[in-house]
Amino acid sequence: MSEKETIFSSGIKYKGLFSFKDYYQFCYEWLTEETGLDVGEAKYEEKLSGDAKNIVVEWVGNDKVTDYFKFQVKVNFQITGMKNVEVTDGNKKIKTNDGQIKIGVKGILIRDYNGKFEKNAFQKFMRSIYEKWVISSRIEQFERKLAEDCDEFLQQAKAYLDLEGRK
Repeated sequence: MSEKETIFSSGIKYKGLFSFKDYYQFCYEWLTEETGLDVGEAKYEEKLSGDAKNIVVEWVGNDKVTDYFKFQVKVNFQITGMKNVEVTDGNKKIKTNDGQIKIGVKGILIRDYNGKFEKNAFQKFMRSIYEKWVISSRIEQFERKLAEDCDEFLQQAKAYLDLEGRK
């Protein structure tokens, strides 16, 4: 069985104006284009309570970096109390959303994702030697890259919301 290690886990909160549709698209495109992840929607749940919506979205993105290492990024969006609102920008009326959004991101480094070293106890022992003595610097390099990508995504997501809220 492959070995999974959570390298990065963090999140952000935002309350105010944002366009959920545009934000969703921005986040998806940033993850797929900037990091090369193959992102899929694992969950989409929408609940109405009065004139507000609560939405939960979970994405899982994978990238096979080598034939031994794989990046997995899990993104969890929780939107609460989202309402459709109209704001005036100069002379134009713009339809947007108001509410609270929480985003959680986990970056997971998966080693031996094909289970090549899992056939017997001797191979597991050889894998531990291989990881500790042969590729330890490479493991650190991949951990750093994954953490940097996840952190950059959160920074971009937060910057987008801050800019969107000022309109």
